[in-house]
Amino acid sequence: MPRKIEVCLTPALIDLYAIEESIVVVIDILRATSSIVYGIDNGAEAIIPVAQVEDCLNYADRGYLLAAERNGEVVEGYNFGNSPFSYTADKVAGKTVVLTTTNGTKALHLARKASQVVIGSFLNLQALCNWLKTQDKDVLLLCAGWKDQFNLEDTIFAGAVVHELRPLFTDFDDAGVAAEDLYSMAKDNLRAYVGKSAHSHRMMALNIEEDIKFCLQLNICEAIPVLEGDNLVALKGI
Repeated sequence: MPRKIEVCLTPALIDLYAIEESIVVVIDILRATSSIVYGIDNGAEAIIPVAQVEDCLNYADRGYLLAAERNGEVVEGYNFGNSPFSYTADKVAGKTVVLTTTNGTKALHLARKASQVVIGSFLNLQALCNWLKTQDKDVLLLCAGWKDQFNLEDTIFAGAVVHELRPLFTDFDDAGVAAEDLYSMAKDNLRAYVGKSAHSHRMMALNIEEDIKFCLQLNICEAIPVLEGDNLVALKGI
């Protein structure tokens, strides 16, 4: 059956896409989806994405870790934010994390009406693409962007997925073509190219350069987080 792969460049455009029968891959490279992938790969039992900082408080006193980030910084009073270094095995293995971020968790909530919602990052790029190759549904790559605006790093990752899956799909949109072209320009030095991005500059101003480098690593994780009910858990059977 012919399959379609599309790229939604910002959550503000999600209503233009019919996703009810599609797999949606949510992408927020710096840093939410990278940290989610890393946390699940390191044995977190579940990560619960919530839209607002206040929503985290609904999970207080349940033994969960509460993580909240806004504008690149940890919200005061919370265990941590969305730095991947907070999602190491010694911190999250066997635990449930409740997470809210500026962009990534918003995109996740907008994707809920899809047939299936999974999480993508450079950390699990090959595992994700290998799994998508075995599915029989259309795919939408949803870039979280920055406050509903386009960003480079999420689009470059979407382009990497399009590049890998191109032989198996028959229908592409212009956003996917543009994303793949961006990826082709960036792939030989991701850090240098992503260094042009506005969010990279925001993060460097916060002295979290190591987070950027970490999130641009290729294929160090095998886990594919999938949304089941309210929880992101490891996809089984891959």
